[in-house]
Amino acid sequence: MWFSVISNPAVGTGEISWTFLQDSLIADRKVEKILVVNKELAEIYLKKNGKVSSEKVEEPKNLFQLSGTPDYVMTIGSVETFENKLQRAQENFSSEDLIDVRYAKRTSWLSILSWLLPFGIIIFFWIYMLRRMGRGGTGANPLFNFGKSTPKISEKGTKSSATFKDVAGLKEAKTEVMEVVDFLKNPETYTKLGAKIPKGVMLVGPPGTGKTLMAKAVAGEAGVPFFSMSGSEFVEMFVGVGASRVRDLFKKAKEKAPSIIFIDEIDAVGRSRGKVNAFQANDERESTLNQLLTELDGFGPNTGVIVLAATNRPDVLDKALLRPGRFDRHIYLELPTKEERKEIFGVHLRPLKLSKNVDVNLLAKLSPGFSGADIANICNEAALIAARKKKKEVEQIDFMEARDRIIGGMERKSKIISPKEKEIVAHHEAGHAVASWYLKNVDALVKVSIIPRGKSLGAAWYLPEERQIVTKTQFLDQICASLGGRAAEDIIFDEISSGALDDLEKVTKQAYTMVAYYGLDKEIGPISYYDSTGQNERMFGKPYSEKMAEMIDKEVQELVTTAYERTKNLLTEHKEQLVKLAQLLLAKEVVEIEDLEQILGKREIEELVENKE
Repeated sequence: MWFSVISNPAVGTGEISWTFLQDSLIADRKVEKILVVNKELAEIYLKKNGKVSSEKVEEPKNLFQLSGTPDYVMTIGSVETFENKLQRAQENFSSEDLIDVRYAKRTSWLSILSWLLPFGIIIFFWIYMLRRMGRGGTGANPLFNFGKSTPKISEKGTKSSATFKDVAGLKEAKTEVMEVVDFLKNPETYTKLGAKIPKGVMLVGPPGTGKTLMAKAVAGEAGVPFFSMSGSEFVEMFVGVGASRVRDLFKKAKEKAPSIIFIDEIDAVGRSRGKVNAFQANDERESTLNQLLTELDGFGPNTGVIVLAATNRPDVLDKALLRPGRFDRHIYLELPTKEERKEIFGVHLRPLKLSKNVDVNLLAKLSPGFSGADIANICNEAALIAARKKKKEVEQIDFMEARDRIIGGMERKSKIISPKEKEIVAHHEAGHAVASWYLKNVDALVKVSIIPRGKSLGAAWYLPEERQIVTKTQFLDQICASLGGRAAEDIIFDEISSGALDDLEKVTKQAYTMVAYYGLDKEIGPISYYDSTGQNERMFGKPYSEKMAEMIDKEVQELVTTAYERTKNLLTEHKEQLVKLAQLLLAKEVVEIEDLEQILGKREIEELVENKE
């Protein structure tokens, strides 16, 4: 547009009419020449000493006016008409005074840009797309780089953010992974006895147990090139790209052998073949998996490259991927025990400014079933809570609040609840507390609250016991404790509400698990329909007959109904304590363990956790 302004001499020139041209310019013989452009526009050039005295048209003031710029312009309808008018206006002129008329064709840059610009935008878009597809590839032309792998490479001597010191707990898993690192550092120690270095190590465990952290520690400690990639990065928009990237990844790793390849979330490409897309003729993930199987253990040599892989869904992986020779070692990372949680707390508490009253043993005891990621989240939330309260140190109470927030959600004290609803919630939570207090196989009760958190209007907080197996009696007691809230509403108000939905859902699932999976029902017998392979999930029908389904439904209904009547009888027997606890909840909203012991008496079944100071 700037160039168009500069190059067009008529821009900013004043436009006149034929009358003004004839009466003021031609009649006074001030016009030197007229240039007709594209048969549409007449550019009028005046003589050097020609001045216009008329006030009808101002002198043009063009900032960009150059030499040779017309003084005036005029739009003409037709060239012939214009010539006839001009001839009649010069009838009495001598040959020397006749105006020089010329014709010219001029191309506008704006008109050229109007059709060039769309093509330019399309070309720019395709170049951008090709570069996106070829991002991270090598070579001059990105068009051919979309088949290249894009791993993150940690070379020897590169400092990693994580080391084995940061991996707390997981002693057995850490020992096995450290042995893999030792294979690469000192291979002679093992090969001189005829041993072969394992080709692959599969890290399996629930989310947040430290699989990726373990791989980061290996990258920091190995002292060899470390290639890390996610399983989803192999498969993109083109067919065959996944297999090409697998080949390219192993080619790079072999060039820098000894080296380690880490594939995070390998279930993205390692799912069982023929199950995911059984109705498709060709599946991109399947071809990627086939190439991965070939690279791990095929005809080609694969010496000096160890493959680490992580997944939390080993049940969906292909059996050919898990066999020895491909992944020789399977390392299971379980949820940490109490002692391991204590170590993990020690790692995450290092950067925090702690108060002297922080008890790591109590924190580890109060977080059963928490993974390493959950513990890291508790420590961070506690620091945020302390900072919000303008404290200089993180105290024990901040960790307790952080734990409650992570489990139950944020407190919503501003949520408006009617007095009647609040009374129902108080008796509901008191029912849970009283039932669990007098049932010997239920976890220790820590506190009861009727402050809304998340979606719940109240909560009873327990200290779960870490069990490896659960007996039938323990199952039944847990079901009774879960039904305590509904039973309390039934006893006190002689009607029930919708507030027990979550409890009923949990109880029903637990009852079906007891009957159909664990074989704990006498009528059904020791039969289990549990499918560890996950194949039954893809079946259209159930693995048992209609008659057996009726039996299972009948036994589950009887089991839950019996437990409900048992709970009602228990709460009726201790109705006085139930009412007292509900009234205390209405008054204080949160009831700690000392108040529970005053109302319900000392619980002698198991040692309770000491209350926080």
